[in-house]
Amino acid sequence: MPDFEIENTYNGLIAGVDEAGRGPWVGPVVAGAVVFLKTPIHPHLAKHLDDSKKLSKKRREELYALIKEEAEKKNLTYGIGLASAKEIDELNILQATFLAMSRAVSNLEVKPNMALIDGNRTPKEFSCLNRCVIKGDSKSYSIAGASVVAKVYRDNLMKEMALKYPYYGFEKNAGYGTKEHIEALKKFGICPEHRKTYKPVMALLCAKK
Repeated sequence: MPDFEIENTYNGLIAGVDEAGRGPWVGPVVAGAVVFLKTPIHPHLAKHLDDSKKLSKKRREELYALIKEEAEKKNLTYGIGLASAKEIDELNILQATFLAMSRAVSNLEVKPNMALIDGNRTPKEFSCLNRCVIKGDSKSYSIAGASVVAKVYRDNLMKEMALKYPYYGFEKNAGYGTKEHIEALKKFGICPEHRKTYKPVMALLCAKK
């Protein structure tokens, strides 16, 4: 379970940073950044915050709502950053992810002294000092909070996108390559939000030529 052990090795304001949406074939990659300004943190967050992939949809949404409430009380601050499908195609998914992370940190109400980034790669250019933490979303409260923020925010975006492009089941598959998504691609082709450099989408585009 996460704690503040990693955060406590640094002085100043520490941001946890994580992303959602590297694997899907469509839509933006979304990053979240969270800085806890006061401790101890809300007991419900302390008990349940974890890697968003380990949590149920209901639990993620519940924690996201609580994070927003705690931000309003100035107990924490969070930022969200996006990199579009177009930027993913132009930059590649890794660099677009770093761009989204940088935007998330820039959207915080404070400037952190250190950013703890989930994963095994760190960006070369960033707005503050940073280090990567492998499986950080299961080790750090700040990264776990960012994981929840990014995941729920992106899922909500995909529900909105499903209203605009109703054939692909984005509200259920979040843009991943499910059977329903593949069948819709074959029948209707791609939409403007598809990542054209992703192999399955590229294959479909080549087949249409």
